[in-house]
Amino acid sequence: MNSTLGKYIILIGVAIILIGLIVYFFGDKLNWLGRLPGDIRVEGKNGGGFYFPIVTCIIVSIVLNLLIGLIRRFF
Repeated sequence: MNSTLGKYIILIGVAIILIGLIVYFFGDKLNWLGRLPGDIRVEGKNGGGFYFPIVTCIIVSIVLNLLIGLIRRFF
């Protein structure tokens, strides 16, 4: 194993902690995130259902790509 792998693991851990803190402190303000127009929700009569947040996934993907692009540009 080389030292760059260790650095990446530490960065991933720090990112997970930051995301956890954001969700912990601002979770009540992020309740719109899974309920965007375009998210697929099918609910059955007996309580079952299917939920696929396609628009939320696209927005999260775009934001993550922008952040990774900025990080790669500056480092």
